[in-house]
Amino acid sequence: MDTLIQQLINGMMLGSIYGLIALGYTMVYGILRIINFAHGDILMTGALTALSGMQLLTHHFPEISGLSALIFATLFAMAVCAVLAMAVERFAYRRLRHAPRLAPLISGIGISVLLQTVAMLIWSRNPLMFPQILPMDPIAVTAGSAEHPPAIITVTGIVSLFLAFGAMGGLWLMVEKSRLGRGMRAVAENPQIASLMGLSPNRIITLTFAIGGAFAALAGVIMASNYGSASFSMGFLPGIKAFTAAVLGGIGNLRGAMLGGMLLGLIESLGAGYLGQLTDGVFGSNYQDIFAFIVLILVLVFRPAGLLGERVAQRA
Repeated sequence: MDTLIQQLINGMMLGSIYGLIALGYTMVYGILRIINFAHGDILMTGALTALSGMQLLTHHFPEISGLSALIFATLFAMAVCAVLAMAVERFAYRRLRHAPRLAPLISGIGISVLLQTVAMLIWSRNPLMFPQILPMDPIAVTAGSAEHPPAIITVTGIVSLFLAFGAMGGLWLMVEKSRLGRGMRAVAENPQIASLMGLSPNRIITLTFAIGGAFAALAGVIMASNYGSASFSMGFLPGIKAFTAAVLGGIGNLRGAMLGGMLLGLIESLGAGYLGQLTDGVFGSNYQDIFAFIVLILVLVFRPAGLLGERVAQRA
């Protein structure tokens, strides 16, 4: 039982990050019907920007506490990534909205390679240590026993879960209840009619990219805080997994992205944990990445619309 609870905790940690990243994919797809494959590298930029921001703050203002530096650096990284995402939309996607589907896909991959290369030049190709500001001491969730250690979680993990779920819930309320959210839904339905009703599709799309970029930066800081490192290549695999989560839940559906992220995290954690036990450690955490791609293949084959389907209307 302790092992199961531990795997569930690990799965929720992974799933909350995947869901947070998947929101960016699903918002952009819901409006433009394109997949922004540079989204994972915006996450990477956010983590490394926050790291540099913390270093600058603690160097020039040593009286600032580590937690305050982390908060300010995270907000700065979110702002930088929002601007970066808007620039990606403006220069990589805007002229390709009516192009064949392959064109924006290739453009997104090109932007992904460009961002990784620029990050490698700025921050080096070696992983950088990310400061562990919050306590990393394990907190026992279960009593455990002599044979089975208790399930544990850290303060960093608890804060990360609250941040991820709070951000996902706040975004859902914004899309469902606010004027901007109504504008997003209108542009997703039909941008031509939305423009006739006084909305600016370009502005709505740009803001959608900005929100997705800010959420990707937050996910990047959460990842770096939990793993203790950040690098120029850290966004590629989580980006692909978050895309899998968006497809699993129903790409174009915000609740589907959250559900898909949580399910994928749980599938990875439970699969890797129990597969390692069944094979005496031959397979385990080092092979957990395969579960995301197995899920992607199965969903595309048997239920391509995802678990919750696609809520946006089909365009003529």
